[in-house]
Amino acid sequence: MASKELAQKLQRRLQLEESGATAEGEAEAVKGAAVAEEVEERSCLTASADAELSAKLCRRQDINEGAAQPRRAAVFNPYTEFKEFSRRQIKDMERMFRLYDSGRDGYIDLMELKLMMEKLGAPQTHLGLKNMIKEVDEDFDGKLSFREFLLIFHKAAAGELEEDSGLLTLAKLSEIDVSIEGVKGAKNFFEAKAQALSSASKFEAEIKAEQDERKREEEERKHRRAAFRELKSAFTQ
Repeated sequence: MASKELAQKLQRRLQLEESGATAEGEAEAVKGAAVAEEVEERSCLTASADAELSAKLCRRQDINEGAAQPRRAAVFNPYTEFKEFSRRQIKDMERMFRLYDSGRDGYIDLMELKLMMEKLGAPQTHLGLKNMIKEVDEDFDGKLSFREFLLIFHKAAAGELEEDSGLLTLAKLSEIDVSIEGVKGAKNFFEAKAQALSSASKFEAEIKAEQDERKREEEERKHRRAAFRELKSAFTQ
């Protein structure tokens, strides 16, 4: 009886030890799978980071070699960047840009440029329109931002456009005057600007002129209202 009982205890102990070994093996397997998954995830992140870094390095190399232009901020100040133009000229260009930006997205795309050239009486072929955009498309997005639109008139005024360029045709046919202002006999646009007032003082003078104009208009409105009230009072007496 004692031998049988001892045998049962030994068998039970052996089962417990085997069960413990199995549980430990399963735990090790789960832990190993988790480690493998973490290693794989880190490898994917490293590969992604390497690809992003490689793309940035390639972009930088293209910029250095002149094959690509650096991206510019979406917001810029046309009055400080294009100092050769007066405030009135830039406002005229902005009105024209908004007129043909029918999508109201801040860009003139191929179809909007096509409509613009047709309205100006100088329709272009599809290829001609694409070439026009390409001449000033600094970010290679296939459309014209307001800054790139200003570049058309900048290049036209500086004599940097070919005679058969569609952009030169656009600049000539528009109602925006980018000719020499107030200085006669100067050799070119930028020499004329050098003989004019400094950009800062001219900018301030234009702002003051606009303020004076608004003040004068307000005074005229007041006089008209006063005259109307006086006339009304004469009839009501």
